[in-house]
Amino acid sequence: MLLKIFNDPIHGTMELHPLLVTIIDTRQFQRLRFIKQLGGVYYVYPGASHNRFEHSIGVCYLAGQLVKALKERQPELNISDEDILCVQIAGLCHDLGHGPFSHVFDDMFIPRVRPNDPWKHENASVEMFDYLVKDNKLKTVMEQHGLDLDFIKELINGPLKVPWPYKGRPEDKSFLYEIVANKRNGIDVDKWDYFARDCYHLGIQNNFDYHRFIKFARVCEVDGKKIICTRDKEASNLYNMFYTRTYLHQRAYQHRVCKIIEAMIAEAFVKADPYIQIEGSDGKMFKLSTAIDDPEAYTKLTDQVFEQILNSSDPNLEEARKILCSIIERRLYKCLGQIQTGNTKKITTVCVCSIKIDYRIKDVHFYRKTDINKAIKLSKEEVPKLLPQQFEEHLVRVYCKKTDQEALEAKEHFVQWCTDKNFTKPQEGIIIPPELRAPIKHFDSKTET
Repeated sequence: MLLKIFNDPIHGTMELHPLLVTIIDTRQFQRLRFIKQLGGVYYVYPGASHNRFEHSIGVCYLAGQLVKALKERQPELNISDEDILCVQIAGLCHDLGHGPFSHVFDDMFIPRVRPNDPWKHENASVEMFDYLVKDNKLKTVMEQHGLDLDFIKELINGPLKVPWPYKGRPEDKSFLYEIVANKRNGIDVDKWDYFARDCYHLGIQNNFDYHRFIKFARVCEVDGKKIICTRDKEASNLYNMFYTRTYLHQRAYQHRVCKIIEAMIAEAFVKADPYIQIEGSDGKMFKLSTAIDDPEAYTKLTDQVFEQILNSSDPNLEEARKILCSIIERRLYKCLGQIQTGNTKKITTVCVCSIKIDYRIKDVHFYRKTDINKAIKLSKEEVPKLLPQQFEEHLVRVYCKKTDQEALEAKEHFVQWCTDKNFTKPQEGIIIPPELRAPIKHFDSKTET
């Protein structure tokens, strides 16, 4: 079998199975070339132009590296070549369901136009994977390789329940479900790739060494379930992953300008929604908000809708076009401040941006050199000292949509409102209630990129 070589700025030379290359060469996967990884961050940091295409190939490669290392280190796990290929395909296809500008579409646009719809991009990834297999007649080829399509889809978006809910593999291979999308503690190759890739493109130091994690990874049993652990001496390296996540959210993902640009893009999409027509299956036409219902229409929906609106002369798109022009020309909504609260109120002259912050480090297990098959949790004395003092916050940013003078007046009213509510006002307009203030603030989104 001749493997294909890919050169990547993050991982260097990557060798991929021919079946993976066949999937990469489909139009459903090639669509990811035109979906930005970071959405609004692109319009703040000039170098942040990477896309879901390269990220997905990176996740596929890292998934293969980790599962192959476990197979070599622990033959008793009975990891098969089919297991490895299924895990790699899941890594390759885990982001097929993202819409234009990734989380802008998934978490800001769709909830506004379809407020009662439980749609998530993970579910869409499974649907798009099914369509990719069907449209490219790959089912027979995949079955010839001994692959279980249900197992692949469970790896992309399987439930986390007790008792064992999966069809693809028995419980003694539960550790395979932690490689691409780890719902137990969030330590997975998806994050390893986008942390490394985002840091590289944003010029930020990445202190987490996934090579060392792979070198020291072992499968141990906890409460009858096999999970992936690392050596106790690697605690600092592992927690560097969480520090990197926190720092990326501070510097990029939750950056106040990034978030307002994303809010403006979402608002433009809402205004354009009734007038964008996308041809789907059997020639049926779909809007932006309904393209998710048809995989053929969704295959055609990418970031290019931004330019479609921006360059359109359709009078129906004028309002949306003005918003996108304002982004291009840096006439952005003005930040009045940020409060930390459990409730939000909508005011007509402002844009309220609600951010759920969750940076919990949970259910992490290690093993010691003296007993490599026994999973343990480290004591407080063994854990790095710089862990967060708080674990969850709810931030609300308030932006004014009006001109500079009106924004200045609005900010005065906002500051007065904060004073009346007994909020204090630190530097740069960040408003934090005194009873919730902590020495160090760690910002991290509940929704990962």
